Amino acid sequence: MGVSVTWHGHSNFQIVADSVNILIDPFFTGNPSATTTWEAVGRPDLTLVTHDHGDHVGDAVAICTASGALCGCTVGTAERLAAAGLSPDLVPGGIGFNVGGSIEVKGARVTMTQAFHTSDSGAPAGYIITLPEGFTIYHAGDTGIFQSMALLGELYPIDLALLPIGGFFTMDAFQAAHAARLLKAKAVTPMHWGTFPVLAPTPDEFMVRLKEVAPQTRPVIMRPGETVHFA
Repeated sequence: MGVSVTWHGHSNFQIVADSVNILIDPFFTGNPSATTTWEAVGRPDLTLVTHDHGDHVGDAVAICTASGALCGCTVGTAERLAAAGLSPDLVPGGIGFNVGGSIEVKGARVTMTQAFHTSDSGAPAGYIITLPEGFTIYHAGDTGIFQSMALLGELYPIDLALLPIGGFFTMDAFQAAHAARLLKAKAVTPMHWGTFPVLAPTPDEFMVRLKEVAPQTRPVIMRPGETVHFA
């Protein structure tokens, strides 16, 4: 079966491997880029939230409540989601986990990483996801570039990096291309662009910058609703 990655617009991704279905930042309702609803994407085993802004929490509470999926998020953000109706039974340890920590769900190992952004609760985060087949995906969350991305690239063989390029709230195309270089990612998909007018409207500049500074990294440009398969 391999690994399939679907972009639902903004930072909302669905990752499906042989035994596990993962949603990240499940912003469906109110997402102008989304081409489907959360009810139509299949039952997830795990939903990951990078931080508590509405365009990233999205439908996490409703999805996890309806499906019984575990909701991975930081301590603090878990408390906020509990106040919104999420059962503590659906949160790792009942309180969430934290940067440097890992959880395992159906053979997938998820390690929380730092991110440089804001969050009204907890702290912003990214995730290194090592699927049962060994394929490794890094979802950076909302972040600026940081030097420790080079260390992440040393510690984890990143097959696919999902990096924000929109600017204003996160890295722009220039910084994201250098982030791909630091991470030594085999492939990269830009995200967090085109959703709102304040963000970069296209990934065109990122493509140019990536070729300049990280030609070894393969760009995988996706459109909302598109699925890419990896062997």
